[in-house]
Amino acid sequence: MSRRLGGRAELLGALSMAGRQLSAATIMFHQAIADRLGLNPTDHKCMDLVALSGAMTAGELAEATGLTTGAITGVVDRLEAAGFVRREDDPRDRRRVILRLVPARYAQAGRLFEHLSRVTAELAERYSDRDLATILDFMTRSREVLREATGELRRGSASDPPTPRRKAARGRPGPS
Repeated sequence: MSRRLGGRAELLGALSMAGRQLSAATIMFHQAIADRLGLNPTDHKCMDLVALSGAMTAGELAEATGLTTGAITGVVDRLEAAGFVRREDDPRDRRRVILRLVPARYAQAGRLFEHLSRVTAELAERYSDRDLATILDFMTRSREVLREATGELRRGSASDPPTPRRKAARGRPGPS
């Protein structure tokens, strides 16, 4: 950062703004990746969840994302059609299928991240190990806070007004 910030309140405000800007840039980056892969961002990030977690069932993917099982069926159909995942019968339960990445196809997608990985590694060289440990701690804790906030939004409360999308989901159109 090129200028000194006045006090903690100004620093926290700048941190909040930087977080919002980073979030928007991240979403736009993943939209561009999804476009290059012929996917939508949700499909792309679901593929990433399978990569991070290893083989998983569609139900586990639904739980991890908060999407309905019907929505996940569409995601899996699109990922399978694009060659990124395959469905395998679960040997322990014939009613379930396990989703597995197709390694060669996933590696092709990974090449789209090479430039970002390289410049991120160069950026990290500017920081000490102690700085990197602090950044990692903040990112890890931020992810947990975000997961909790996502859960709160998904659960909602009885006093929350329904969103137009929720109204439409119950067969009532929302405001136009």
